[in-house]
Amino acid sequence: MLAKRIIPCLDVQGGETVKGTCFVNLRSAGDPVELGRLYSEQGADELVFLDITASHEGRKTFTSVVRRVAAAVNIPFTVGGGVNELGDVERLLAAGADKVSLNSAALREPRLIDEISTRFGAQVCVLAIDARQEADGHWQCYINGGRVPVGRDLFDWAHEAQERGAGEILFTSMNHDGVKTGFANDALAALSASLSIPVIASGGAGAMSHFRDAFSVGRADAALAASVFHFGEIAIPALKEYLRKENINVRI
Repeated sequence: MLAKRIIPCLDVQGGETVKGTCFVNLRSAGDPVELGRLYSEQGADELVFLDITASHEGRKTFTSVVRRVAAAVNIPFTVGGGVNELGDVERLLAAGADKVSLNSAALREPRLIDEISTRFGAQVCVLAIDARQEADGHWQCYINGGRVPVGRDLFDWAHEAQERGAGEILFTSMNHDGVKTGFANDALAALSASLSIPVIASGGAGAMSHFRDAFSVGRADAALAASVFHFGEIAIPALKEYLRKENINVRI
């Protein structure tokens, strides 16, 4: 069985790491370079860097910050935000990214997934999906940092992305983001059961048991979190020791 991955996420705005609740009320969480170095040293399995306002502001990811973070870490590094064309992928890979995350641009132009997968390989292409469970119970996808609903169903879109060549799905539940009551395990389990590519859980981590449940109940391949790591509520080495005792296969 493949080891489950623990992935800190750097949501970056204006060159600094920020974190909010349900995609609003952002507060500073520190320097992304220093946080990235810390997580690499603590034994994180991967690192995700999201320039969270790039798409909304219609600009490219801040390459200079990406380059500095990449130089500070020695673990796989995924970068997203403002990726709209193959040239953006080339630029970020040249700056030190190992993978590139797509969200808004892929929903606007799904063929971008095919193009990236064909050109660089499926392992480079991470499809990020921000979805909210609406009042009727169905999960709707959003773009522009969770600002704009697009009428696409989470499960349909994830399946299409897999067929187009995405290597992983990074699913963030907007209902759970920053609330710290646990991941969207029912939706995660349904996603994992319907896909053959890895699913990364995002949104809701507040306790070590939430990571355990994302793996055991949600069947996720990886769990991503931000504020519990940034503000020192959970240390990655302690989390991995806990998960190992809970019979979750993680790299120590």
